[in-house]
Parts: sequence; C-alpha cells; structure tokens
Amino acid sequence: MTLDDIAALLAPHRPAAGPFLLGVTGSVAVGKSTFAAQLAGRLAQEGASVEVACTDGFLMPNARLEALGLLGAKGAPATYDHPALRTALTAIRTGPAVFPAYSHVTYDIDPALARTLAPPSVLVIEGLTLRHPDTGPPALLDAMIYLEADEADLERWYVARFLELWEAAEHDPASFYARFRHMSREQTDALARMVWRDVNLKTLHDHIVHARPLADLVVRKGPDHAFLSASPP
Repeated sequence: MTLDDIAALLAPHRPAAGPFLLGVTGSVAVGKSTFAAQLAGRLAQEGASVEVACTDGFLMPNARLEALGLLGAKGAPATYDHPALRTALTAIRTGPAVFPAYSHVTYDIDPALARTLAPPSVLVIEGLTLRHPDTGPPALLDAMIYLEADEADLERWYVARFLELWEAAEHDPASFYARFRHMSREQTDALARMVWRDVNLKTLHDHIVHARPLADLVVRKGPDHAFLSASPP
C-alpha cells in the first residue's frame, strides 16, 4: 500500500469545482501530521495547490479550559471551539479563512502561528473532532481518512514523542515540558504512560473511534508506520 494507492482511492471524492476538503483523523500519536504532510506532497505532484491545517488550532486556550475544568480532558470534543472550526471550513470554499495554530512545545494556542489561507485546490485538515457524530462537521468535508494502528504501537509512539519533547525542554524554559525536567527519564516515561492511559486512550475509546465508521477510507499502519491497507470502514 502506497500514497499513490491512497490518492487513487480518494480521486472519486474530489468535487467538480472548488477546493477539495480532506480530513485526516485518528488517535493521538497515530501520525496524523506526518501522514497529512506526506499526502499533501503526493497530491501536489499532480499540480494542485495544497494546504495543510490542524484542528489543534481550534482547541480552546488553556486558560479557558482551566476555567471550565477541562484542561485534563484536552482533545475531547468539549475542549474545541466547534463554531470557529465550522466557520473556517465553510469560508475556505470561497475566500480567505483564518486557521489558528497550536504549539506542542508550549501546550497551548499560539496566536503568532495563525495563518490566513486563500482557497487552495486541496485542503488537508488533520486532527481530532472531525466527523464526530455529535459535534463534528461532516457536511463540510468532501472526504475523511481514519488512521489506525494497534494500541500498543500508539502508546509506544506517544511515549517516544513525550520523551523527545522532555529532552528538548532541557534548554528551553518556555517549553511546557520544562516543568518535568527535574524528573528522571524513568519517572518521565512512567508519567507519559499514565497520561496515555488516563487521557489519550480514554479519549480514543470514548470519542475518536466513533469517527471510524463515518470515514470514507480507513488506513491501517504497522509498527514501523508503514501503510498496511486502505479501504472503506
């Protein structure tokens, strides 16, 4: 299974005119950002203008989440500004739209990273809360890909990313992960696994997985991130 195969399966979903709005969702740490960038590069080879955006930018700021008592549930549908997401996806069809952005280093919305995008040939928007049965914007997307992998692999990838950010915070006091630098690597590993189990795995089971049957294409990944298959759910 290759990106060429996936692009071919997406072709029937492209609208006759206007931007092709393609969503990519799946668990935390499944590799949505990397996949979206790879797919964007493949579609750009066809001569299309392609932009990539992330739903993380539509999370409520930490201060707002804390006031609502939702900071520990970040990633659940209730932690997103759904009207803003719908507004951006509607506007990009016909004119410029603002897409806010999120920093995984500061663990919060970063206003300096916001982008105003003109309508591209293809917009790949990746992240959580797409096509959620209660709060997602199904009518605003032309196609949706659900990425999946074994939960053991998801946990391993999440812990590796957490430790990478923890290591990078050694010389970056502005990093969210700087607060954990007093901990040993073993303690940080244990913390990452606890966050995975208590927050991200719970969000996967309670919310994210409900997007799978609503997807147009399910792409399954192996332990090395290779694409094993791509098919309707």
